[in-house]
Amino acid sequence: MTSTTFRIGGDPGVRRLGFGAMRLPTDPGPARDASRALARRAVELGVTLIDTAHMYGWGANEELLAEALHPYADGLIITTKVGVARSTSSAGWKLDARPDVLRGQVEHALRRLRVERIELLQLHRIDPEVPLADQLGALRELQSEGKVGRIGLSEVTVTELAQAREIVDVASVQNRYSLLDREHEPVLAACEAAGIAFLPWRPVASAASHTSAEIAAVAAEVDATSAQVSLAWLLHHSPVILPIPGTARIDHLEENLAATHLHLDPTRLDRLDRLAE
Repeated sequence: MTSTTFRIGGDPGVRRLGFGAMRLPTDPGPARDASRALARRAVELGVTLIDTAHMYGWGANEELLAEALHPYADGLIITTKVGVARSTSSAGWKLDARPDVLRGQVEHALRRLRVERIELLQLHRIDPEVPLADQLGALRELQSEGKVGRIGLSEVTVTELAQAREIVDVASVQNRYSLLDREHEPVLAACEAAGIAFLPWRPVASAASHTSAEIAAVAAEVDATSAQVSLAWLLHHSPVILPIPGTARIDHLEENLAATHLHLDPTRLDRLDRLAE
């Protein structure tokens, strides 16, 4: 039977199907009210892991979640990411994991989230312009000060993960991954071997953006949507996978979370597994 919970870094335990808050509108008005309502509904439905980042609105997403959910329910973890800064480039952002920048972003996150400690803090990207030991050393210092509970990484290779684990205890990895996008399967395997939580971002987008007759067929057979089949497959595929699907609509949120109860038998799982071929 597929476990519905996972202990990140050994503790604390969270429900494996979380929520990614990136898509929530933060501008004042009805859209912001709807975002607050959706965040509260996620917690009502049992979500205990919510993902945000400094980059999402440059702190506005963190403020929104605190506005909606503080004081936080027991067991709720809001994980945030640091290491990306604003830029005058066409993209509007750049990697910046200099120690002073990381510390500043963590201090801002603590204030915006209204917490004294971020239980899970993830490095949004490894900055190639800064020695890895300096980046992770800064996060380790914040951890020793009690401002960070556990340290995670995002968009890393197997080699980068191994190098990082020589410097800090890595509790999580957040890479792009889905039923139809398995580029980071080796990273997932490394996480599974080490008991590291693997948080796939964009866990259903690939399935939604490609016409897959096989996914649609399985969904029809089990009276579910293709997105639900994609999420259920992730939960079956590895015990360390904690999907964080995002949405700005409550009906989509409820649909996604219902995937926890979707059973896929071995034959259907095998059919889905073979889509990677």
